[in-house]
Order: sequence, then structure tokens, then C-alpha cells
Amino acid sequence: MIQNRELWERCVSFHGHACPGLAIGYRATETAIRELNLKFSKDEEIVCVTENDACGVDAIQVMTGCTFGKGNLIYRGTGKQAFSFFNRRTGDRLRIVFKSDHIGEDTDREARLKYILEAPSEELFDLKQPSFEPPKKARFFRSIVCEVCKESASEHKIRLHEGKKVCLDCFPDYSRGW
Repeated sequence: MIQNRELWERCVSFHGHACPGLAIGYRATETAIRELNLKFSKDEEIVCVTENDACGVDAIQVMTGCTFGKGNLIYRGTGKQAFSFFNRRTGDRLRIVFKSDHIGEDTDREARLKYILEAPSEELFDLKQPSFEPPKKARFFRSIVCEVCKESASEHKIRLHEGKKVCLDCFPDYSRGW
């Protein structure tokens, strides 16, 4: 049973539809909030490192205030349904990994959604400690105008090519094979 129907509906509204992936993010975040006693992050008090770029990440944004724009939602592309939450105020941290083996691959979408929303969290997730430190707070960089395309880019993304400051789009790829 969904503990906070209004919050679930806000996640669905933000995402655009209800689906098993959104439910995974919703339940993982619910678990993080409970286990770490998290409050909505107005700045960078909470950090989430998501190991996927799937539907569940939308629930994380709605429920925690972690966003790419604030720099407290970090994408670490392992392809796993795993989310590491860090509370900068307390130093507490938790990695939440979805146990997909409880749901048969041939289970229909609605049954999967219902199961994810209603099953006990300990049946859905393994709780672990992240194997990495929380990312540093977001930094601000100057904008540099690319001398080729004339578009500005953050200075840490500018490269030098033939004596010119160029953006990543204008920087020729260098590869020696492989």
C-alpha cells in the first residue's frame, strides 16, 4: 500500500505516467528518507548518486529535491537500479539496490507496478554502504566562448586545439584505434 498517495501522484504527474520504473525510484527514495531521516533538499544538503538514467530518477527529484541543476543529483552510469544517498549534515549514507529477482520477467506491467508499490521494502531492496565518497559540492565556472562555433561553454569543458579555445563539439576526436 502506498504510504503517501499525494506524493506518489506528484511523482506520476512529474514523470507523465505510472510505471514500474517510477515505482522503484519512489520506493527507494521512501526507504532513504526513512533510513536516513532525510528532509527535502533546498540546496545540496542531500546528494543522490543514481547508477541509471531511468524512470525512477524522476521520483528521486520530486521527493528529495536532488536535481542535476543544483548539482546534488549525480549520474554514475553502471546501468544498475542502485541509488546512493548522502546526508551532508550528518555524514550518513546509504546505497539502495533493487532486487529484481523477486519479480518474474514474464509478469505483466500492472502486476509489477502493484508488487513494487505494495511489497515490504526489505523484499525489494538490499541496503548497503556506498563504496565511494559523496561528490564535492557543485562548483561555478566561467563561460568561455569557443573560437570556432562562437558558443559559450563552461571553462572546465574547453580544450585547446591548434592554439584556439574550443568547445567539446568542436574539439576533434583523437583515437589511435581500439
